[in-house]
Amino acid sequence: MSKLFKRTKILATIGPATNTAEKIEEIIMAGANGCRLNCSHGSNEERDQQIKWIREAAEKKGRSVAILQDLQGPKIRLGFLKDNHLDLKAGDEVILESMEFEHDGGLVVPVQYNLAEKVKVGEPISMFDGKIKAKIIEIVSDTAIKIRVENDGFIMSRKGLNLPDTDFGGDILTPKDLADIEYGAGCDYDYVSLSFVQRASDILKLKQLLLSYGSTAKVIAKIETKKAIESDENLEEIVKASDGIMVARGDMAVEAGAEVVPIIQRRLIALCREHAKLCIVATQMLSSMVDNLEPTRAEVSDVATAVVQGADVVMLSDETANGKYPVETVKEMKKVILYTQNHSRIAPISKLPVGETSEIYDAISNAAARMAEKIEADVIVCQTASGATAMSMAAERPNVPIVSVTRNPRVANQLALIYANSAFVRTYSEDFGYDLARELKESGYLKTEEGKKDLVAVIVSGDKDKVGTDTIKVRWV
Repeated sequence: MSKLFKRTKILATIGPATNTAEKIEEIIMAGANGCRLNCSHGSNEERDQQIKWIREAAEKKGRSVAILQDLQGPKIRLGFLKDNHLDLKAGDEVILESMEFEHDGGLVVPVQYNLAEKVKVGEPISMFDGKIKAKIIEIVSDTAIKIRVENDGFIMSRKGLNLPDTDFGGDILTPKDLADIEYGAGCDYDYVSLSFVQRASDILKLKQLLLSYGSTAKVIAKIETKKAIESDENLEEIVKASDGIMVARGDMAVEAGAEVVPIIQRRLIALCREHAKLCIVATQMLSSMVDNLEPTRAEVSDVATAVVQGADVVMLSDETANGKYPVETVKEMKKVILYTQNHSRIAPISKLPVGETSEIYDAISNAAARMAEKIEADVIVCQTASGATAMSMAAERPNVPIVSVTRNPRVANQLALIYANSAFVRTYSEDFGYDLARELKESGYLKTEEGKKDLVAVIVSGDKDKVGTDTIKVRWV
């Protein structure tokens, strides 16, 4: 049965290509376990409608589906250029001005952020996904800086800027982010991802803000800045402070160098496994499928590598937001995940997982996972209130499906992205782990191996009147 359930999950970005109830239902039915709503695009009214469609599709499928609000962060962009184009040559000195004005085609260029308050002379700056490299040579005024271009090329309106050596000093929540956070706290979001994280304090600030609004959403740190990865200690502190991380490989490649990305990806996945945190690998995983019906061999290898390394989630961006084949892309990704997990074991990590629960609960999770493999159990059933036990169990990366049962719909939705987890909401009963296993067997969702009459389940549970997990049971269903 374990061969039928993908353990690495799929997070699909919703955009123009999937902005209907029908398309959202199709990608969820095809295998998407979560939907990413990108605050860089669209309106609050569109978000409200998309959330409604996602919840309706999840209910129709009978599964929990996670919804992630992706904050834009201090994504610094150029303003609008005359004719949407400006040619630049090596040696050109360009002024980037944050005051609003109409570009006349010259070398005074509008930018949608006041860089003069943050940058220092000598720091590098790149524009248009790294196509133009430059150095900051002067702070011209309180609102303008001067840069010297280092290569020939061109820029276009609203293209992004990257400043890998600039310290934004914790000022990464923009006015737009603050408005999106306040509005989103009243929406049905399960996760909020923070862009351009530099240090653990950035995460703690967002957590306090969400708490003040009464939000129960968990926080994902997007790792894409040079500052975030400048030391192993800083990176680990960010992982520990967050509820999960996203390996945002696009901006990371521009800021730190493309050669850095594979090593940081491997390091982050290992850290998340060690600390029982969610890990999402993102950016251009099947990007050729934006326009083509089949992925390249390199893309298939990229997805398979993330699976072998033990990532919880692989993410689709433009492929499902703007691509011609969003449903086919999800199906292709699912096919790669299943084949990889069924023909290769997960790479080991150097340390045993340590979750946010006590050492006793981590030991119980470890023992249950090893027991399930030893006795060739069909499923691990995890009774959980907060989701912590299920996450600790998933950190063990068992080769057996995990079915989690909880009374809390938010917890179930959050667990939809956790490795190997299928989460269900049920009212509490004396043995609701066993009751769920029996129900899922009778419905055909859980199947016994050929020739076996009973389903073998390892059930991890605790007394509802006590805090934490304290019991492992083996049950024949």
